[in-house]
Amino acid sequence: MRTNEEWMDLALNLAEATIGQTSPNPSVGAVVVKNGELLGVGTHLKAGEAHAEVHAIAQAGEKSKGADVYVTLEPCAHYGKTPPCAELLVKSEVNKVYIACLDPNPKVAGKGVEILQNAGIEVEIGIQEQRALRINQHFFHYLEKQRPFVTLKAATTLDGKTATATGDSKWITSTEAREDVHKERHKHDAILVGRQTVEKDNPSLTTRLPQGGKSPIRIILDTNLSLTGDLQIFKTDSPTWMVCGNQADKAHFTTKYPHIKVIQLPTEKVRLTDLMELLAEEKVQSLYVEGGATIHQAFLRERLFDECHWYIAPKLLGGQDAQSVIGGASPIAMKEAQQLKFIDIKQIGPDLKLIAKPKEES
Repeated sequence: MRTNEEWMDLALNLAEATIGQTSPNPSVGAVVVKNGELLGVGTHLKAGEAHAEVHAIAQAGEKSKGADVYVTLEPCAHYGKTPPCAELLVKSEVNKVYIACLDPNPKVAGKGVEILQNAGIEVEIGIQEQRALRINQHFFHYLEKQRPFVTLKAATTLDGKTATATGDSKWITSTEAREDVHKERHKHDAILVGRQTVEKDNPSLTTRLPQGGKSPIRIILDTNLSLTGDLQIFKTDSPTWMVCGNQADKAHFTTKYPHIKVIQLPTEKVRLTDLMELLAEEKVQSLYVEGGATIHQAFLRERLFDECHWYIAPKLLGGQDAQSVIGGASPIAMKEAQQLKFIDIKQIGPDLKLIAKPKEES
């Protein structure tokens, strides 16, 4: 007989498999169980389509009556593109609902639990809560902060170098690590680089996995809209947004590249705070920053990042002239450094992937 934690693990596995493809909705999994027998499973596959509970209850059918339901996020309580899942569970006459974490969305925020309890359905909250919160951290952050969740990504040698003095960087990390980067692209709404990265590497900035994947919106910071020529970002089908300052010739650029969206900010230089506000208005919940040293330094300076993904290869490049991951001037004192805390460390192929978050100030 499986434990409550194990049934919730199954629901969380279903939710985890859809990270990135449900935005702007959260990723949710649901499992229907009676007398230790699995009757139905479901996950939310795409915004606007049926929710996880709907799929799970449909599978279980009439056997849902008297069953227990394990769901990774509080069932919705409002009418949107689909009816409220909390009401569906009431109509299905389930016995008990186990919820991993509550939904901070003001349209839900406890209302789903209230509907269930008012109908006499027992509710238990908090099983595997931390894992559930991490699965939807982009969604929760966007609701709370009203700006995208920003991930800084870098690939370095063991001594922190991103390229030789000549700019050669192919390849620092292994094929396995680079495939993991594509998995992270799939999970984010948008990917950001600067003009220099596009000029130097001519990247596609798409998701390329053996089984496919969702490509993020490509956001290019180009103050004067000076990029031109035979570049990958002008060719492929993924949506591309160019962000420029108020002195750029937007009309000329859009005439040349009518399929590219141009976002012209009110200042001469691109300010990240303005960009974050604009992306929030565009409902971009998560941003994957793959820029060079200048871009990373700008996000660090403004303290506008929420997680770091560092891929470290077992190589030593050496030399003061080799390029570093973050540019600009360093602080005078070590105590001025941005304090981080490690969230996860794992080996991918021969490389290490380190995930760290800014440490909360006490």
